[in-house]
Parts: sequence; structure tokens; C-alpha cells
Amino acid sequence: MFPDFNIYSTPLFVLVFQGLILSILLLLKSKINISYFFLGILLLITSYHRTTYTVGFMGWYDTFRNTKINYYLISLGLATGPLIYYYIKSVSFKDFKFKKKDLLHFIPALIYILVKLFIFAYDSSQAGFDQTQNGPAMQYMMENTNVVLSTLFTIHLLIYLILSFRLYFKFRKILENQFSNTYKLQLKWLMLFLICFSFLFIYNTLQMITEGFILDLHWTQEWWYQFFSVVIVIYLGVKGYFTPTENIAQLDISIPQFQAIKESKPKEIFEQKEALDALLELVEKEQLYLDPNLSLQKLSRQSKIQIGQLSYIINKGTGQNFNDFINAYRVKDITKKLKSEKYNHLSILAIALDAGFNSKATFNRVFKRLTGKSPSDFRK
Repeated sequence: MFPDFNIYSTPLFVLVFQGLILSILLLLKSKINISYFFLGILLLITSYHRTTYTVGFMGWYDTFRNTKINYYLISLGLATGPLIYYYIKSVSFKDFKFKKKDLLHFIPALIYILVKLFIFAYDSSQAGFDQTQNGPAMQYMMENTNVVLSTLFTIHLLIYLILSFRLYFKFRKILENQFSNTYKLQLKWLMLFLICFSFLFIYNTLQMITEGFILDLHWTQEWWYQFFSVVIVIYLGVKGYFTPTENIAQLDISIPQFQAIKESKPKEIFEQKEALDALLELVEKEQLYLDPNLSLQKLSRQSKIQIGQLSYIINKGTGQNFNDFINAYRVKDITKKLKSEKYNHLSILAIALDAGFNSKATFNRVFKRLTGKSPSDFRK
């Protein structure tokens, strides 16, 4: 009897409903940044896909034997991969704009939708359609193409996950080479986002392999994937709503600049040493590291060294990327103050913020890596 609220249907029903609400909230927030739109649509689709299983566990198929739900609930899995990729891209770029050519990534999903609509149109025109759950075209598709389609969906998602991870790591490297504070909170969020969808991908792939080559899973065993999916939707929805990803998007990194800065060598080794010495003197004398928004581009203007050459001088001359180069000065400044009684009235965090750090977590991590001790142990 429908609806049957049992231990399988009730958690899914509650979580899917919450997932849909979070999706709507993210879409409403998309006025701030387009990244919220991509995340909202992605979670909306993921919640929508759980609808079939939720009503199934509630007894829909047993109660309504001739249901046409297989026609009405169309899988949008081929849109999931591109949405993951464009979410990472929209968070990473200040001037990101979704262009008409980007719609090409969603053509496979559109083709699949059109095929399903054609199947419905064909089957609905056949005699006896009202007395059966699936018409001849749908039945043929389910019996003969499910394995092929599942494989294509899996490969398609794998490709976009790989592209998304490459985009993330490339962007993180750019941040470390161009900015003194790398917005670890947002970068950590992007990694968690990718890990969550990678977990679902791996789980679903293993489940497909098990069912295809080892044994047929009972519907109660398949329930766990649906449960994990909606739990992840809730987590990503809440976390994504309150994580200010627009902070990264406001950084001065345009899409053409996203390619790694081309380093230019000084003509002679002595020129490199002279330039490095002048740079070190400038940073120390002017205490440029105290600026929490110091970037490679800003330092290039202040030092009057071309940005590519400046990147080369820092990387080759100090053996550090820009982020580590500046943070080393900050830690040095902080250790002096922690040793001095003059600053005993200030908290460690206040000293760290005065030195140019903009995150307590980043400060603690960098300080311990460079000194071997936590800030509190060092002060003691």
C-alpha cells in the first residue's frame, strides 16, 4: 500500500525533501556568484535521481502496477560530470562566464532526454499501453541497452572527474605561486566536494561490477548507495551554502592568466643574484609581507620586476614558491614578537594577523611546518 513509511523509505523521503530545499536555497543565492547556480542544479539533479528509489521503497510499484514512472523520471546523469567541472571552474575564476560553446558539454544529456521522449511518444501510441508498465520500446531499452548505457554514463563521469581534479590542482598551484594567502578554507572545501562525488562514483562502479559479474544484489543492499547519495547532498548543500567561495572568485586571476606564469630567466647569473638581493632588501625594509593581500602581481609592481622574471627569481633563488617565500618572513616576524615581553599582552592570533596571515588554520599549519612547534608551545 502506498505510501509505506518504513526503515528504508522514510530516511530517503526526509533527506531527499531536505536536499530539494537546499538546492532551491543555493539557486536563490546564485545572484552572488554563478558557482552557487551550478552547485544548486547539481544537488537538485542528485536529489531528483533518488526520487525513483524513494517512491519504490514506499511501495509505489507494487500498488500501481501500470505506473509510467520509468518514462517520467529521466536520468540526467550525463549532466552531472559537466556540472561538477563547471562548479570548480566558476569558483576558481573571477571573470568566469558561461558561454554558448559551453553548452556543448551538455549535448549528451540532451540527446539522452530526446531519446527517452521519443520512446515515450512511440510506446504511448501502441495499443494496450495503459495496461502495462513499460511499452515495447522501453522494455527493449531496459533489457538490451542498460549495461551499455551504464558503462557510458560511468566513463563520461570519470572523464569529468579527472578534468575537475586536474583543474583543482592546477589552480591551487597558481594560487601558491601568486598569492601570499591561499584561502585554505575554500580550497579545502573544493577538495571535499570532489572527494564526495568521487566516493559516490567509486561506490556505484563497484556496485555495478558486483551485480554484473559476481552476484545479484538485493534491493535492500542497493539502498545504501541511495542513502549515501542523499546524505552527501545534505552535507554539500549546507557546507556549500555557508562556504564563501566568492572569496576566491574575487582574486585577480582571469582565465587567460590561469595558465602557469611563464618564467623568464635573467640574462646573466649575476643579474639574477643582484635582482634577488634587491628583492629581499625591498621585502624586508618595506615589510611588504605584512600585507595580507600581497600577490605576485602587486610585488611585481612594487619591485618593478617583470612578473615572469620575478617568479623565476623567487622560485630559483630561494627554492620556494611565492606563498612560502612570503610566509617565511611572516613567521620570522612572529617568532621575534613571541620572544619579546613587549608583545605579551597580545594574543598569538592577534600577532599572526598583524604579520599578514588572514587565517588561524593557515597560520598554525605554516608556523609548525617552519619552526617544528605549535605557536603556543613556541611562546611557552
